[in-house]
Amino acid sequence: MTDAESPTPGTDPADRKRGGGAKLAYETLRDEILDLVLAPGEPIDEASLAERLAMSRTPVREALVRLAGEGLVTMLPNRSTIVAPVDFPNLYAFFDALTLMYRVTTRLAAEFHQPADLDAIRARQAVFARAVQAGDTAAMITHNRDFHAAIAEAGRNSYYTQLFVRLLDEGRRILRLYYYPSFSAQMPHPYILEHEAIIAAVADRDVELCDTLAREHADQIVRQIQEMIARDRRQHLRL
Repeated sequence: MTDAESPTPGTDPADRKRGGGAKLAYETLRDEILDLVLAPGEPIDEASLAERLAMSRTPVREALVRLAGEGLVTMLPNRSTIVAPVDFPNLYAFFDALTLMYRVTTRLAAEFHQPADLDAIRARQAVFARAVQAGDTAAMITHNRDFHAAIAEAGRNSYYTQLFVRLLDEGRRILRLYYYPSFSAQMPHPYILEHEAIIAAVADRDVELCDTLAREHADQIVRQIQEMIARDRRQHLRL
């Protein structure tokens, strides 16, 4: 093949396949970790995963490195990899960071959002509301994360958005571990009303009200997680 006939970097089908393989492996693993298909602390077998996804181990390793950077997997010194455990001893620090990011991103959204951002936020709220109405707790957890990620994106600070999404994903894992339906699907539901109030404050560019609503919303979520973790699930057994 002559130089003129040589493919340019990144256009070769094999290159695209390799890049697509890493993306597929990343998205598959990320979804399985966040949905607790892969439990915290569970080992990840590169060879088995590569076989399941019909790809070589190279894109699987690339996906694992990316997930390690996001705190979702832990790469151990013996070259094995596990799903990152939930750091329960440091939950207080997680709660502090989560609350701060709720406040900061919602304030910034009020200040810097554009009309298209409100459309995206309202669209994600509509999906969340349908999950609440259906009583689909797994979908609620996922779409609540997406709703707040859209607000963060409207604030136009990519560093805050990346940090907040990482915290929301960790919160999603914790909620999936402990959440049991404890609400009825009647309308209007408090969860939906809280989101609607935040949207209205963002649309009005009321920064201080956004701060108040975001803090109250975060406090409610933190209390919910704390109560679920503290719940005594022991069974009284006859000896």
